Formats: sequence, C-alpha cells, structure tokens
Amino acid sequence: MAETALRPSTFGRRGSSAPPFWLWVPIAVVVSLALLPLAYVAWQAASVGPSGTAALLFRPFVANLLVNTLTLAVTVTAGALLIGTAAAWLVERSDLPGRRLWRVLVPLPLAMPALVSAFAWLSLTPRVEGMAGAVLVQILAEYPLVYLPVAAALAGMDPALEDVARSVGHGPWRIFGRTVLPQLGPALAGGLLLVTLHMLVEFGPLALLRVETFTTAIYEAYELSYDGAAAAMLSAVLIVLCLGVMAAELALRGRRRFARPASGATAPHVRARLGWTAVPAAAALAALIVLALGVPVAMLGYWLVLARHAPLPWDRVMSAVGDSVELSAAGAAVTTAAGLLLVLAAFRRRGRAAVLAERLPFVVHALPGLVVALSLVYFCLRTAPFLYQTMALLLVGYAILFLPLAQTALRPAVEQVPPAMEEVALALGRAPWRVLFSVTLPNILPGLGAAALLVFMQLMKELTATLVLAPTGIHTLSIELWRQSSQMKYGAAAPFAALLVLVSGVPAYWATVQLQKRRGRS
Repeated sequence: MAETALRPSTFGRRGSSAPPFWLWVPIAVVVSLALLPLAYVAWQAASVGPSGTAALLFRPFVANLLVNTLTLAVTVTAGALLIGTAAAWLVERSDLPGRRLWRVLVPLPLAMPALVSAFAWLSLTPRVEGMAGAVLVQILAEYPLVYLPVAAALAGMDPALEDVARSVGHGPWRIFGRTVLPQLGPALAGGLLLVTLHMLVEFGPLALLRVETFTTAIYEAYELSYDGAAAAMLSAVLIVLCLGVMAAELALRGRRRFARPASGATAPHVRARLGWTAVPAAAALAALIVLALGVPVAMLGYWLVLARHAPLPWDRVMSAVGDSVELSAAGAAVTTAAGLLLVLAAFRRRGRAAVLAERLPFVVHALPGLVVALSLVYFCLRTAPFLYQTMALLLVGYAILFLPLAQTALRPAVEQVPPAMEEVALALGRAPWRVLFSVTLPNILPGLGAAALLVFMQLMKELTATLVLAPTGIHTLSIELWRQSSQMKYGAAAPFAALLVLVSGVPAYWATVQLQKRRGRS
C-alpha cells in the first residue's frame, strides 16, 4: 500500500520541471507549431537591419498607432470587465427575477460578430465612426468573454468560505470584497488577458469604423504595399505589448489557488436580495441586450426587407452554412484538446517548462490572423507543400490563433479540481489515463463546454486566416459577408450576416440550457 501511495499523480510527479512522456509529446507538437509565426516575424524583421528598424519604428505614424491601440485596449477591457462581472454576479448570485432567461440572453451577444455589429451601427448612424464608436461596439462584443468564465467561477465556488465569513458578522459587500472577489482572480485575470489581446489584433470592425491601429496598418502593409518587413516590425511591437499584458495578468492572478469540493458535495449559494434595486438591475441588463443584440438584429432585418425582392442564391448560402459549421466544429475540438493539454501541464506540474509552454500561445495571440496564416504558408511551401490549402493546415492555424481562448475558459475549471482526487484514484490502482477520463475530465466538463463554445463562436466569425488557408472551394459565412459588404452590397450581405448570427446563436442557446440543467437551478 505504501508503494501505491507514492505513485506519481495523473500528470507525473508534481513539482518537477518536465511532464511525463505521454503528455510531453503532444505538448511539444503544440509548442513547435506555435513557434512558427514568431520565427516568421523574427526572420522578416531581421532582414531589415538596425538602421531600417529605427526608420520604420521611430516615426509619428507608429506613435499614433500605439496611442490608438492602447486606448482601445484599455477602455474596452475595463468596460468588458465591469459589465461582464456585474452581469455574472446578478445572474448567478442575486435573486434577480427571470434568471433562467438571463442566463440565455446575457452571453448571446457572443454570437453577434463584431463586424456585423459595426456594420449595423454604421448603417444606423455615421456618428459611430472613430474611436468612441469602436469602443462601444467592441465592449458590446467582448463582455461575454468575461461573463462566461466569471459566471462559471461564481457557480463553482465553495459556499463554505462565504458561510464562514457570514457567521462572523461580515456583510454582503465585505464578503464579496474579501471572500468572493479573491476567488474570482483567475477568471478576471483570464478575461483581462483575453479581451486585451483580442483588442490588440482586432481588424474588421476597426477598418470599417475607420480607426487606425497596428492591425489595420499591418493589413495595409501586406495587402496594399506588399511590404513584409514593415508588417513584421509592426507585429513585433504587438508582441512586446502582449508580453506586458501577460505580466500584468500574472500579477493580478497571483499564486493563490482555490479548490472546490467534488460535484454534488456543496450546498446552494446564498443569494443576495436586491429588493427595490431588482427593477433597475433588470432594466440595465435589458438595455445591454438591446444595444448588443437588438440594434444589430433590427438593422439586419431592415436590410433583409430592402433586399427581399432580390434573387437569393440558396445553393451558395447553404454551402456557406455547411462550411462554417464544419470548420468551426473541427477547429473547436482540436483547439480545446490542445488547450487542455497545456493547462493540465501548467497547473499539475508547475515547472518552468510547463508554464512557458502554457504561456506561449498568448504571445502568438498578439499576432494578427493574417501574419499567422502567411507564416504557415511560408513554412508549408518550403517543408511540406502537400499540406498547402488542406483542412489540416487550416485547423493548425485555428489552433494557433485561438488556443488562449480555450486556455482561459479551462483554467478556472482545472484550478478548482483538487489534485488529491486524482492521487486517491491512483492510490486505488487506476492507470493515469483512466484517472484522466474518469476523475479529471468529468469534474471540468463545464469548463470544457465553455472552452469549446467560445472557440466555436470565434471560429464562426474568423475571416483572415480562413481566406488564406482554406482549401479551394470553401466559402464560409464570414467570407461571403466580407466580400459582399466590402463591395457595399449591404442587401446581398444581410442574408449571410443573419445566418451567421443564427448559426452561432443556436449552439450558444443549447449550451446555456444544458448548463442550467446540469446545475439543477431554478
């Protein structure tokens, strides 16, 4: 018995610096693929030389790009954190009427592509052009990325900690500030990281709203000037900004860990009584949904009515729907699996190698999708040309781009599973792979579902990498929307935009309903 008690954990002996072989091999593959875009940027930037680098970077144009990019990232992140956290608390921890409905409606704007929202608001009023309009559109698009992990963390917390604080006389605000908020640290830090990095690489809505950032400048350098060196130098600046954001996220998250008991072992949380504030709270959520969903849907309906007499190419429409769902589902599965490997290694190993491997995708996430796609094409044509314009290469690009999305959703779930549960199963003689599938994965199913959902939604909207890497004949809803709207054919673009919202919203609704059933809450 003593021998079995000393066996390593599911992911190898905790505290050592390298994962076990069965986990190390896929992690090495993921890390190697993630390094390709960085190698491409370094190669292109090195061709410029020191003097060329100075000439490209130290100019007023780049300074203006830096100010715009930071302004957008800071304001959108702050707004998304505030709105997402407040909405999650109201839905999960208060006696707000209609919680079942709000659980469905509040995260649904995630299914509304920011490009569609920007198009809708711009067609409503040209006053949204510029930084203020971009901030509004992006906050409405990004707050669900904070709401989902924070809501999952609030639902998965151990209520015993709050019961203890309540028993010693602490009031609701003090309990929230000293007990609940520290436990939300990983989810809030993950949301901060995810939204900020997303703002660093956003392109479509910003180009439509005429806001110049590093991403729009990189696109112009590649597509209009064919200046790969200049685009690579601008991408290098984005990487530096990303490293700063990652350092801030690590400082915010800290080293504290909060585990919860096994599923079914906890009592329900005590809900805060809103009293007379329930009405303004519900009104605020309703206003949020109207701005994030109501306005875009109304404008889409307007354009659909105007275009009702135009012939609709149903074969092309259905082909775009099928391609979008197929690519998004496959990409979500691959990306979530790869993200789970990295998160498990980082949280169960805690060695430098595992942590660096887990953080690397966040650095790559600072690169625009166009740069990632071109780097894959560059290396593919020189090493494995048979993979060019194949589904495999496209899925690799998706995984590289959206690994941080999966990791952010998986972190709180993995962090709340006590390692002792796995160690007990191993001590009883179960093989490591059986412990993974019978103990670890069942306890993180909500996190897995949230990760897959987040990635699926983003892949439904993805444009630039799909344009470059997709096999010949692939036409997604995003590609069709982009082509039609870029030619100012708003009536022709409306059906693709509406279907993109619909196809994205159905799985979001289903996943939300399933999560409610699993929680067993009213």
